[in-house]
Order: sequence, then C-alpha cells, then structure tokens
Amino acid sequence: MKKLVVLGGGYGGMRILQKMLPNDLPDDVELILVDKLPYHCLKTEYYALAAGTESDQDVRVPFPKEERLTLHFGTVDRIDKDENLIHLRGEDPISYDYLIIGLGCEDKYHGVPGADKHTYSIQSMEKTRRTYETLNNLPANSTVSVVGAGLSGVELSSELRESRDDLHIQLFDRGETILPMFPKRLSNYVQNWFEKHQVDVISNSDITQVDENGLYNHDEFIESKAIIWTAGIQPNKVVRDLDVEKDEKGRIILTNHHHLPDNENIFVVGDCASLPHAPSAQLAEGQAEQIAMVLKKRWKGEEIPKRLPAIKLKGVLGSLGKKHGFGVMGDTALTGRVARLLKSGVLWMYKHHSGV
Repeated sequence: MKKLVVLGGGYGGMRILQKMLPNDLPDDVELILVDKLPYHCLKTEYYALAAGTESDQDVRVPFPKEERLTLHFGTVDRIDKDENLIHLRGEDPISYDYLIIGLGCEDKYHGVPGADKHTYSIQSMEKTRRTYETLNNLPANSTVSVVGAGLSGVELSSELRESRDDLHIQLFDRGETILPMFPKRLSNYVQNWFEKHQVDVISNSDITQVDENGLYNHDEFIESKAIIWTAGIQPNKVVRDLDVEKDEKGRIILTNHHHLPDNENIFVVGDCASLPHAPSAQLAEGQAEQIAMVLKKRWKGEEIPKRLPAIKLKGVLGSLGKKHGFGVMGDTALTGRVARLLKSGVLWMYKHHSGV
C-alpha cells in the first residue's frame, strides 16, 4: 500500500478528502489526514467566535467518516522530505509516498517588540478560544485595540461592537483609507458604519511596541485592556523551517501542478503556497481540486495538461455584524443586507455540502 498523507484539515485539506472519497482513491493507496483537532474548523468565522456571537460548535464541521480514510490527531513538528517522514510531537513519525502540505498560517508580528507576548489572536481555534474568553470577561467600558484593518480586523471589530456595546473599540489602520483593496465606495461604506457605531478607526498608525498595559502608536502610549493582532500572516513554522525555495513572503514556490519543482510527490495547498492571489479559503479549495485532479490522472496513467487553468475566484464578502456586509462579486460591488445575506448563504452551502 502507498500512503497519501494530508497535513492539515483546513479548507484545502478538506476539499482533498471530498474529491478523493469515497470512490476516487486507488485500491493500493491509503489516505491519512493529520490534524491537531478532531474536526475541521471554519476559520473564516473565527472573528465571530472571538466576539462571542457564535458558539464553538457553530464553527466546527466533522471530518468525513470513510473506511478509506485514517484520521491521525497530532502536532507536526518537522517534515523530512529526504526520508519521506513526518515527525510528530511525542509520537513515532509517519511515512508517506505522496504528501500534501496544508498547515496554514500564523500571525506575523513584523518585529514589533512585545507583540507576540501581549496580543491575542484569531489565527487558530485554540488561540481564538482564549481571545473569546478574554474579550467576554472584560469589565464594562474597557478599551480594546484591534491592530490591522484588513478583512479580519474589520469583521472582528464590527462583530465585537454588536456583541458588547459597552466597550471602547479602536481599530488601527496603517493606511490612509480602510480596506484599500476594495472599491472606494465599499471602503467609505465600512468607514461610515464604524463612525455610526462608535468604533474609532485610527489611520496612518504605526505600532512600535506592545506591553501588558497597552500599545505604542508612533511612540504614543495607548492603554488597552486587550489587544488583538490581525496585522499580517506568515506560513506555519514547519513550512518556514522546510529547506525549499520560497518567495519574499516565505511561501513555497511550486510548479503549475502545485508540487515542489524537485519533487512531484510533495504538494502544497493553501496559505503556505506561493500563488498569484492573496490567501483565502476559496483559493485553497480551488487549488485542492486541481491537486486532486493531477493525482487521479497520474494514478490512472492519463495525460496531465502541461498548464492548469488559472483558479477563478468568485469574489470576497465581509460582514459588519449580523445585518450588514460588503463585498465584490465579479465586477459588482455590494453593500448592506444583500452582502450579509450572501455571506450567510455561502456559509450555509459550505456546511450543507460538508454534511452538517
């Protein structure tokens, strides 16, 4: 038996399982999923879990239960691509014949002193739970600082406002304008929502230090009871330690078929892969579908196209609490209840297709 090992049960890993099971795996291939947790987590909804508007169970989806699938729960410490071994914390290593690395990302602190020790995160389920506990145990009228006004920071700040109207929330944005990657109309809409709901957006910020009592913006101290870091991501440390060619953001450079240039049996999916688009659940799923296609054609002895088509993204949707949202679908900019309903519908469809 040959082993296909998938590291990480995120959006990419989950789509690999769905495309391989139950009938598209050769009889001589064993499929093994390695993950820290015994369920798939909806990372796009971590902001709501942290704010206290969704429960822990709302952001979980069970892994498929298939005879052809072995679930192995543990923490990956190191990948030895020369010996085809996955080293796990406190366990014997797992060997592989085919490997798909989907270990996701971690916060990137950009060398800001104290940021790694004195901020909270929504990058993993474990860290999001700690953030939830802290935010929802804060005394009335506490100040909360959210560093980073990208999609995660915007969604967290707005959801937290709806969850706790007593808090003083401030959102630190490095740029002149919030969400500059979106059309100006959407950026203005989000800015106006924050002004109406008394979330302070601090533009042109530069966080130079963080300590247990607050943060420094341009060396001006601002007291905060809790600081949540949403100001950048980097690949998982296991990937950062892997001796392979990477781009300027530390993501692994791949062939058009999503495998290492010097090893056609090691694929990378999701946040750790160097791709033309910013990391997203949608991108990871599209990439996973192509990886599954490449493997199935290879196993059947069929010709694989020399160049795979570009992964087409349908758009981006963001929420402003439970009733309002914003986004771009194709060339259409959306704001208000329609955008929020669309986002809720996408989430419902995902859960439905995952058997929830």
